[in-house]
Amino acid sequence: MPLTRLNRFISRRSTEETEPALPVQVSVSAAGMPNGQRAYVIGDVHGRQDLLASLLARIAKDRTQREDAETHLIFLGDYVDRGPGSSDVIDLLLDLKRSEKNVITLKGNHESAMMSFLQDPMKGKRWLHYGGDATLRSYGIDLVLAELTEEKIRKAGQKLKKNLPDSHLQFISSLEASHVMGDYLFVHAGIEPGRPIDDQKEHDLLWIRDDFLEHTGLFEKVIVHGHSIIPEPEFKENRIGIDTGAFYSNVLTCLVLEGDSKEIL
Repeated sequence: MPLTRLNRFISRRSTEETEPALPVQVSVSAAGMPNGQRAYVIGDVHGRQDLLASLLARIAKDRTQREDAETHLIFLGDYVDRGPGSSDVIDLLLDLKRSEKNVITLKGNHESAMMSFLQDPMKGKRWLHYGGDATLRSYGIDLVLAELTEEKIRKAGQKLKKNLPDSHLQFISSLEASHVMGDYLFVHAGIEPGRPIDDQKEHDLLWIRDDFLEHTGLFEKVIVHGHSIIPEPEFKENRIGIDTGAFYSNVLTCLVLEGDSKEIL
């Protein structure tokens, strides 16, 4: 072989061998959990402590009716706002974390907005209109949205810092943005299509909507998410959505994943 052609051949082979392999893409129909693992995935709670307590009782009963497996409880965020019992929801989750081994609580955009308000009430005041006023009431702080002034907003921020238990602040501050198990990525809102999972921005994981929901291609993992309210759980080939609007629908959804099974409890 002439030297020029040999150099081109070696160069092409070298490029082929060093190019990273494309990530494997997974569909809902093919997705599975690791052997011996089961996940109960809970959608947006939004201050409905009553629904959460009832659902946890149903999960406990369901666990007794299945074969033994290492169980994980995965919450997709948005524990606060809109419903009447935000403070009670966090108390219940803290109790659950003390009594259960594998409890994963992810961050929702509402927890992020609440933290912004705590850091600077004026910069984070939009949170009040996302349902933050209901969260304030759950901590004994009354604020009428129609009568907001800068002074009232700042005083509400001061009262929240005073009334918020340290354990609640630590809980909200330490929430993770995502969790991976088997062929699934659990997040609050979704991911940015076209960006590798390891390179996702937290803002998208908490807030993204249309670009993610309208994407029809597969991802590296099946995305299990809340955030976007739907009348009933939604199974697409690239994602599973389980936010059924508990705060007004009275339906808090739980997805059960085990092996290659995907069930709604």
